[in-house]
Amino acid sequence: MNRRTLLHATTALGTATLMAGGAVPRADAAESEAPGRDRPLRVHVVMFDGVEELDFSAPYEVFSASGYFTDREVETRYVALDGPRTVKASYGTRLRVDHGWAPEQADVLVVPGGGYARREDPGVWAEIRRGSLPRALAAATRPGLTVSALCTGVMLLAAAGLTAGRPCTTHHRARADLERQGGVLKNARVVDDGDLVTAGGVTSGLDLALWLVRRELGADAAVGLEEMLEYEARGTVWTERSRR
Repeated sequence: MNRRTLLHATTALGTATLMAGGAVPRADAAESEAPGRDRPLRVHVVMFDGVEELDFSAPYEVFSASGYFTDREVETRYVALDGPRTVKASYGTRLRVDHGWAPEQADVLVVPGGGYARREDPGVWAEIRRGSLPRALAAATRPGLTVSALCTGVMLLAAAGLTAGRPCTTHHRARADLERQGGVLKNARVVDDGDLVTAGGVTSGLDLALWLVRRELGADAAVGLEEMLEYEARGTVWTERSRR
């Protein structure tokens, strides 16, 4: 099924029909033969009280929809450090998170931001003060796991010591804080330093997820998603290869 047929099926029959149909094969044979491509890509989006709605929903939708454009299965879930519970987001949205913390079962962690401008309220500052989530993020790192964050979620990685001495970016209002904490700030919308991938302000969650889809699932999957979402990835992606 090609992307145009898939999009028509989406409009006419809905998601149930899509899931019953075939996936769009990738042309990149080298990527399809890479280690681990025969098992699902497992993406965990980290949730906490005060998290910004668009920060978590945009990456979740991109990764969830990516399975329509690749032969590889994609498993996307929300996770909370203190187990399944209801999270209250920055603008009052309540979301039931059905999965607890299990980074050993993930290939990609996505850490959203939220609440950085309101230090007394739930959000990033509250999680930094509490300390449990930064400690868990620091302990989660291992070969094969990509830790990513967007907006002020990057400051949770900074509190975990994961951005010190490494290329990274964050929301424009937190960039000075990120540099003070040792991050090597890059003026790019997405910064890919291998197992650490960071992105700028709120809407850059779309670009972060599209980049990781392209990196992990191939360019055809990313192009298909852009067409389906009617959104073209914005800005520059800084990668280590930029230094060569």
